Amino acid sequence: MGSFKGHIVPGTLFLVIGIWHIWCCVVRYVSNPKNFRVRVWNPVPGFGGRVKYLELYVIAVGAFIDLCIEFLYSTHVKIFVNGVLNPSHMNDFEHSGMLLMFFIFGIIELSKDKVSFLPLPEGALCFIVSAAFTAEYLLFYFHSTTHKGLEGYYHLILVLLIVLCIIATIAGALMPTSFPADLCSGISITLQGLWFYQTAFTLYGPMMPDGCRLKGNEISCGSTGHEVYGELLANFQLFVQVLVVLVGVTGAYIYMRSKNLVAQLL
Repeated sequence: MGSFKGHIVPGTLFLVIGIWHIWCCVVRYVSNPKNFRVRVWNPVPGFGGRVKYLELYVIAVGAFIDLCIEFLYSTHVKIFVNGVLNPSHMNDFEHSGMLLMFFIFGIIELSKDKVSFLPLPEGALCFIVSAAFTAEYLLFYFHSTTHKGLEGYYHLILVLLIVLCIIATIAGALMPTSFPADLCSGISITLQGLWFYQTAFTLYGPMMPDGCRLKGNEISCGSTGHEVYGELLANFQLFVQVLVVLVGVTGAYIYMRSKNLVAQLL
């Protein structure tokens, strides 16, 4: 069982990184389509280069803070009980493992680009990111917390979006000049962030479907009909999110394309 904050925090990280990835991908392609290359992360321009690595700091620091929340705060530092991992907080330990993978990626990337300690090619970094998403996929697919009913359906959609992230990042490694692969990576990360938000507001917030409620640590629906209605509502919510993201991507491309054409004419 999760919580509102437990979905909002990672959702915010995925959403911010995903939108930034989409924007930078479109800008780089429109500016120079012939020399376009897939990038795992994108530097922030301006300010004399002082915020160049902001994306990597957001990934590393954000993952580390969330890791501390899951591993220390949520468990009340009761990590071991009778010499074994506290069985009451196995889901928190699993979340910590997922966040650790993204933290490691952020540190590896900073080591490569800022201090030139690990001179890895971009394709290898794509595989490292795909490994982090794979760890996330395994976490939610083989979760120690059994998701059933409506809650299980929302988490099933989340798992499918994580699979898209894995496929997109691997495609970026195999096709380093592919604009669609890089763009799909940003879109899938953005959709994952949005779905974390949707899950938080639906299952633990004010958007709970009629006939269903949060009781104790479980989502219960009054009848099969109410549960089916909730699942159909989830499908519609996902459709709206996909539509919004695609419209946003199209708008960003049209804007950058027109701006580039005006710059060429001048």
